[in-house]
Amino acid sequence: MQSHDPRTLLRAMFDAAVAAAQPALCVPHHLPEPPRGRLLVIGAGKASAAMARAVEDHWQGPLAGLVVTRYGYSVPCRRVEIVEAAHPVPDAAGEAAARRLLQFVSGLTADDLVLCLISGGGSSLLPLALPGLGLGDEQALNRALLASGAGITEMNCVRRHLSAIKGGRLAAACHPARVINLLLSDVPGDDPIDIASGPTVPDPTTCADALDILRRYGIDVPPRALDLLTSGEGESLKAGDPRLPPIETHFVATPQRALEAAAAVARQAGLPTHILGDAIEGEARDVAKALAGIALQVARRDQPFPRPCVLLSGGETTVTVRGRGRGGRNVEFLLSLGIALEGEPGIHALACDTDGVDGQEEIAGAVLAPDTLTRAWAQGLRPHERLDHNDGHGFFEALGDSVVTGPTLTNVNDFRAIFIDGSSTGAR
Repeated sequence: MQSHDPRTLLRAMFDAAVAAAQPALCVPHHLPEPPRGRLLVIGAGKASAAMARAVEDHWQGPLAGLVVTRYGYSVPCRRVEIVEAAHPVPDAAGEAAARRLLQFVSGLTADDLVLCLISGGGSSLLPLALPGLGLGDEQALNRALLASGAGITEMNCVRRHLSAIKGGRLAAACHPARVINLLLSDVPGDDPIDIASGPTVPDPTTCADALDILRRYGIDVPPRALDLLTSGEGESLKAGDPRLPPIETHFVATPQRALEAAAAVARQAGLPTHILGDAIEGEARDVAKALAGIALQVARRDQPFPRPCVLLSGGETTVTVRGRGRGGRNVEFLLSLGIALEGEPGIHALACDTDGVDGQEEIAGAVLAPDTLTRAWAQGLRPHERLDHNDGHGFFEALGDSVVTGPTLTNVNDFRAIFIDGSSTGAR
């Protein structure tokens, strides 16, 4: 049987997943026919600058554009202006960019076309609150949501109903021009309304939904925010609203396609590969326990899959930060997985965010090996204590097992791979 270096194999699969979602590869196939009027390119997200570059490289006619991306994620463009702003907590640069975008698309005609390039991270990069709220309110809300344990769908629902640009409001500003959305999905289920909180698509959720989420997680907001939600003044735009222009939406990259690219690498290496799901959610440490149970059943009983094999999954887990650590859902998943596996022979894993940033750290994630806990104890690290303090980053950094990619210029959410070789002890 062909032998494999686990770390090399895991990293090759992750690199393939990231490569499959590169804008230069996936955007050109979705470009529209030239309009009778002007083409305006707008966008927001960690991949939006790279998407704008792909448009420029393959568009023959005139265009103008304005796109906002995360600090460090800019790429050179000739005709599209790239603005950088903060993520995951918004800043004044993002607020100014949001105002400029609304102004940029004003005064269009029905002959014009707005090509909107949206990817993950756009919610934080377009902070423009409704009247009576300010940037400080949005910053505080973002911090509270990120620490609450709320899922991405829940967080974006709240953001949309307190925003002057999300929830279809940017699309309304483009009216009567046609809007074509090219989306690079980073959310479970690939729902357009959850990618950057849906600035250019109608929103089926309501102010009442947002209020329920705030109450569910005990998140305090300013009195003005409560007024906006309880009065319905913060209601987003719904399908059929006459203020919305004609809208088309196309996905250029998704988590499923990225997982399929990774699976192809493993299969080429002769390993049966199983995608467990591209939309797995929940607390990172709990998801890890569930996947550890599956991995142990494979390793010990060759069920539901025989060894060797690879288990792939994606989605977006959450971390409810209660300790002194820095969070990071992928490293929290991996640390919890390692504890649950207890050094089981023959099981290796990698968990990384495809945008290169796990939580608020410039670290994509980490790798796990059967000897990870043994090496940690030898250094005086206490895995359970680190998990209690949400300090997965500190744990794997100390072991030299962090995965650092730098900006990947794409974002199709979390990538998790578990490689189970044939060296386990078998049935018990």
